[in-house]
Amino acid sequence: MVLRLLLLLGGLIRAAEPAPRCETGQETLGQCQTVQKAKCVDIALSSCTDVAYTQTMYPNFLDQKSREVIEYSSEYILISVLHNLLQGECNPDLRLLGCSVLAPQCEKDKVIKPCRHVCENLKKNCLPAFDAIDMAWPYFLDCDRFFAGEEEGCFDPLAKLRGEVDVEEDLPSDLPATFIQFKHHSYSQMVSTLKKTASKCSHIATTYSIGRSFEGKDLFVIEFSTKPGHHELLKPEFKYIGNMHGNEVVGKELLIYLAQYLCSEYLLGNPRIQTLINNTRIHLLPSLNPDGYELAAEEGAGYNGWIIGRQTAQNLDLNRNFPDLTSEAYRRAGIRGARLDHIPIPQSYWWGKVAPETKAVMKWLRSIPFVLSASLHGGELVVTYPYDYSRHPMEEKMFSPTPDEKMFKMLAKAYADAHPVISDRSELRCGGNFVKRGGIINGAEWYSFTGGMADFNYLHTNCFEVTVEVGCEKFPLEEELFTIWHENRDALLNYMEMVHRGIKGIVSDKFGNPIKNARISVRGIQHDVTTAADGDYWRLLPPGTYIISAQAVGYSRVMKRVTLPAKMKQAGRVDFVLRPVEAWPNKLLRRSMEDMYDPYDPLELFDPHAQHGQPEARGGSPPSREKPWWWSYFSSLDLHKPLWLLKQR
Repeated sequence: MVLRLLLLLGGLIRAAEPAPRCETGQETLGQCQTVQKAKCVDIALSSCTDVAYTQTMYPNFLDQKSREVIEYSSEYILISVLHNLLQGECNPDLRLLGCSVLAPQCEKDKVIKPCRHVCENLKKNCLPAFDAIDMAWPYFLDCDRFFAGEEEGCFDPLAKLRGEVDVEEDLPSDLPATFIQFKHHSYSQMVSTLKKTASKCSHIATTYSIGRSFEGKDLFVIEFSTKPGHHELLKPEFKYIGNMHGNEVVGKELLIYLAQYLCSEYLLGNPRIQTLINNTRIHLLPSLNPDGYELAAEEGAGYNGWIIGRQTAQNLDLNRNFPDLTSEAYRRAGIRGARLDHIPIPQSYWWGKVAPETKAVMKWLRSIPFVLSASLHGGELVVTYPYDYSRHPMEEKMFSPTPDEKMFKMLAKAYADAHPVISDRSELRCGGNFVKRGGIINGAEWYSFTGGMADFNYLHTNCFEVTVEVGCEKFPLEEELFTIWHENRDALLNYMEMVHRGIKGIVSDKFGNPIKNARISVRGIQHDVTTAADGDYWRLLPPGTYIISAQAVGYSRVMKRVTLPAKMKQAGRVDFVLRPVEAWPNKLLRRSMEDMYDPYDPLELFDPHAQHGQPEARGGSPPSREKPWWWSYFSSLDLHKPLWLLKQR
């Protein structure tokens, strides 16, 4: 009996032992087994379908051996719900970082680790959000354990968000310097084209981001100047913004083409372009709503719907999302001595949902002393100018001029008159309804709306902005883009040159020290501009004779009479030297200047480059409890609940 048990036990031991590796020809004898080498397989995880690569390998870095095991794991559930837990903050960055561990990149049957510096930067930015909900940093995002240094060979799992995944087709190397590819650009292609253009003209161009969209895409700008990245004394700042509505794509493409045109023509010695760039700092933001564009692009060119892709990923219309300062301007208009400029953002505005794209633009406006701007839209062929909100809210179509009505009409006509179709007198065409108006119209007279970007520019900053509807098709076919570019090219240039109309100068004290935030007033126009940090200013004005004054807190007022001839196309130089005074004569002016921006201003706390959704101000940590509120998200897990997310007390 004992002998039989020993023999049975020996058989079981031998059966449990792995079969020896097969020699050639032994597989069919059943005496050995073939060792299966792990291979790259397609990613089939629903939360990781938008990573910048297509294949992974099992087991992953957590030794999870199949897709099914991963999908039922607490780690995968976490990256799937982080967007909700963190109220949108760090989305989609953390999810993509988690995917790089759960479904790492695989090439040629070899796994590549994600880069450690990407993990470290993200942890630095996102850890406060985890602290806010009393959650520990996930163990599988341990930057030392699961990530590699660049010297070891790693990949950036967030490269796609920054447009670094270049999906452009290779072009012939012998193309002429002026070559522009007239096509629709994806987000990655747009960023790649802007970066290549800036590299080609590195002495006059650079790229930067003003912030990030809700889904984490950088809002890229290409800048042209003789000193890229820096404001130069008395050089005016100009900006174009495109694709504010994601399904209105022509403005985006025009600005991509314009960037390439400015670069190549400057290098070729085009005197008009060289004069423009040598004397102006130009900022082009092709896509303010890249998230919405992606939705519209899924429908494809030729789709002219009015809804899909128009709004952001938060379902917000960016051109209705800015503070309503126009209502406050109308209220102030009847008050003697009140100014209709630099109106602070009301506290009630922050109670609503404010898009990160909107905040990024407002922060941008605070950081650069812009003088002139245009936002490029689609769906009509006309140039509109402020106010966009009717002075009587119940009136949907009512002429509602600003104090600078003459200047705004001059600006709008500068674009319209240089556009061959807008200036065409035929009424049987796109935009024909506006022929009798010269292709321009006051925004509120066309249709009234509140929360627009143009009104905000004018009432909160020094910047004048018009809206250009560049065509009746929102998403035209590619074969139409060449014609659209040639119709708009000279108009785009002509409008930029308008930034040099009016007057400019420096306000300083008797020792030559610049005076920041001095007010430049024009008699008869109830709208001031203020000096920048270096004491320089720009005041757009049509031809005429004006009484100009400069004043600042603690200084006396100085007035000058100025005449601007009709044929003058360069800003006249008007400097002011202010002398200090002990008593302040104008209490109303002092109060308006001291309260130029909000006493509590959430915009000052907003980091446009961080992930979004984080509360601006937090109280103490959540009250102590047995399990945090977010624990219910993992209720489906019986034996594998993520205890590693609970903070140690």
